[in-house]
Amino acid sequence: MNAIKTRTVGRTGVQVTEMGLGGAPLGDLFEAVSETQAQDTLQAAWDAGIRYFDTAPFYGYGKSEHRFGHFLRQQARGHFVLSTKVGRVLTPTRDLKTHDKGTWIGGLPFEHAFDYSYDGIMRSHQDSLQRLGLHAVELLLIHDLDYFFHTTKEMVTASLHQLYTSGWRALDELRSSGQIKGIGAGLNMLGLIPRLLDMVDIDFFILAMPYTLLDQDPLDEEFPKCAERGVDIIIGSVFASGILATGPVQGALYAYAPAPSEILDKTRKIETLCHAHNVPLPAAAIQFPLSHPNVAAIIPGALKPEYIHANIKNYQHRIPSDLWAELKAEGLLRKDAPTPA
Repeated sequence: MNAIKTRTVGRTGVQVTEMGLGGAPLGDLFEAVSETQAQDTLQAAWDAGIRYFDTAPFYGYGKSEHRFGHFLRQQARGHFVLSTKVGRVLTPTRDLKTHDKGTWIGGLPFEHAFDYSYDGIMRSHQDSLQRLGLHAVELLLIHDLDYFFHTTKEMVTASLHQLYTSGWRALDELRSSGQIKGIGAGLNMLGLIPRLLDMVDIDFFILAMPYTLLDQDPLDEEFPKCAERGVDIIIGSVFASGILATGPVQGALYAYAPAPSEILDKTRKIETLCHAHNVPLPAAAIQFPLSHPNVAAIIPGALKPEYIHANIKNYQHRIPSDLWAELKAEGLLRKDAPTPA
């Protein structure tokens, strides 16, 4: 029996398991993953009851979508929910010797270019379906339209303008025609949620970093605005890109870079309190965001089946309410942050 609860994503009517699987690691993010290991990891997720899968063209320049599609094509189509993303168009690299893989250790030999136009979004959506080998995805997201990749005000403004004047029409057509059931935006940092909410009729957001056991800034403005509009949140990096899974060890990652000393120190203090209550740090990291009423799911990634097994164990670990109270009393967690009952 599926031991993972389900939740509905905003107003879409789409039900997802509240623990899903994020697809970036299977695009060879920071570490190469063999085809066998990738398929074994997807099988472990399925066997554990995970039925929500998220991927993107950017992940390994198409590799993650190919891998997810290969596995999911073998499952009954009505038994899982899949999301992917638009905003980048892939083209074959002209020279393997000079091909820049970026953060993808392996990946496929393709280049990417941002394109939030009508034609760019339609092409991206159709290309994704071909890589996946599926006729449709339930959820489609505008990918990385924030300052993490578009590093200047001018770049962000230009991309928002292209989306509003051109690309949104494509997304609205896809949703209105029933080809997709919901439109989201995948973001890495705060700042753009209010603008997107005011600009377009969005259904949900995937946040890669801003709401974790280490950071709760969205409670100030972004989450309340989402709640007002009936817009839900999916948390993409419950481990803050690594440190909340590995602990404050040498070389631990935070926001996809080596963790600074203040984050190492804060993590160390949180871990100490967790251990005092016999709670693994990753268990607290997994369960904390799910207590917010506007969080529909979490989608930690995984490189191997063992990571899936560990995530499920930590998802099910009993956490005493005293831990959350102590974290707040010590100033390690915001007092207004919702916590598990």
